[in-house]
Amino acid sequence: MASEPLAEAAQRVRSSSGTKGGDPRDIFWDGYREHQREISLAAEMIVPRNVEDDLGPPAKASITFLRYELTLGYQHPEGEGSVGRITLEREVLRHINKGDAPRHLRFPHSAKNFRSTVLQGQRSGGPFLSTEQRGMGTIINVHGDGGSFGRPQPRSAARTGRTVLSTVTTNDYPTILAARRELQSWRRLALEPSALRAPDSFSAPRTMRTDGRHIAATLYRIATESSQYIDSGDSPDAEAIYAEVADRLSDLTGVKVRSLRVTPDQVREVLTLFLRERGGLTLPARVLSEGTLRFLALCVLLEDPTVTGLICMEEPENGIHPANLPAMVRLVQDLAVNPEEEPSHDNPFRQVIVNTHSPWVVQLCDPADLLLASVHPQKTADGEMASALSLLPFSKSWRSVAGGLTFSRADITSYLSPPPGSQLTLPVELAQ
Repeated sequence: MASEPLAEAAQRVRSSSGTKGGDPRDIFWDGYREHQREISLAAEMIVPRNVEDDLGPPAKASITFLRYELTLGYQHPEGEGSVGRITLEREVLRHINKGDAPRHLRFPHSAKNFRSTVLQGQRSGGPFLSTEQRGMGTIINVHGDGGSFGRPQPRSAARTGRTVLSTVTTNDYPTILAARRELQSWRRLALEPSALRAPDSFSAPRTMRTDGRHIAATLYRIATESSQYIDSGDSPDAEAIYAEVADRLSDLTGVKVRSLRVTPDQVREVLTLFLRERGGLTLPARVLSEGTLRFLALCVLLEDPTVTGLICMEEPENGIHPANLPAMVRLVQDLAVNPEEEPSHDNPFRQVIVNTHSPWVVQLCDPADLLLASVHPQKTADGEMASALSLLPFSKSWRSVAGGLTFSRADITSYLSPPPGSQLTLPVELAQ
């Protein structure tokens, strides 16, 4: 919704790659029941201080710690043969002061190295986006970075068909633009074997897509253009980049990697990623297994300092041999920023969210990093009881709050245990 109209954004939810369609009611809980539909979203985010607008000129956010709130509704179709539409009911973008940051950034981190570095700027005025009701309907006010000075620019929510934040494309409103750029950087990786195996021409984009396409072109760019990230001004060390990726790939059991590189074919004008095994055999990446290709894609992503923001992944264990799950979990963890250190070229500012159904993956994670998806009864706005999904933190972890629901090891014992009647189990003395 930071880039597209509400209708198009809604159609992309759970849709096949590149396809659109469906009914707007699909995104609402119990959307086909006759009741008022509403969905509220909120995100607290640390945005980049310096950004560029759509035309290229730079912009500087007045403050980097923000909270964005959005409420969407549903309007019934006006005639036969048509579908309803998503409506913008409320939109707010406000700042969070540095003094309040410890209450919001509750995860373990260094106040000196991390928090004081990423939280920059200040604001004494009100929100950057606010909502009010007038006789003509819902109005979203756009406020400048000067705080209470200057008149806000009103936008009619009924006429926009999209979030007001998505309409800010110039540096006239730098903090709103920075929030938009942050939201645009969020991505959901859905690595596809066919995309990972696709060849890259010389003219291919040098950034890996969310399906894994352009992995060779991306690694070639990182290796050959890395000098722009080296403060000392030294020439790029392509061999060091290739060695880092090869070393990480060799963490996989059964993958014997001696070296790895991207070779340009001047005749066919294609870039090919080759892996050389310890036995001397050289293989193009396209012949590797699906699990190895997915792991390789994350290795390349790890080396790309231009990839920042939020990365979401569904079931990274797919296609991975059980013996390689520890290596996969370590790799996913290393993709995220180290909050004990200052974000930099070697510590890109990234957050990673993963969902999994694998008990083995769960056992390899720090319990404080886990959220358990659990169904609990809740009372609806009309007083009825309904089952609702909640994400519960581990008891006594940094996410838990006094009086809030949590889960303990006892709650997931059956989930972590072998299924009843399983035949291949280790003797107790070997399993310990």
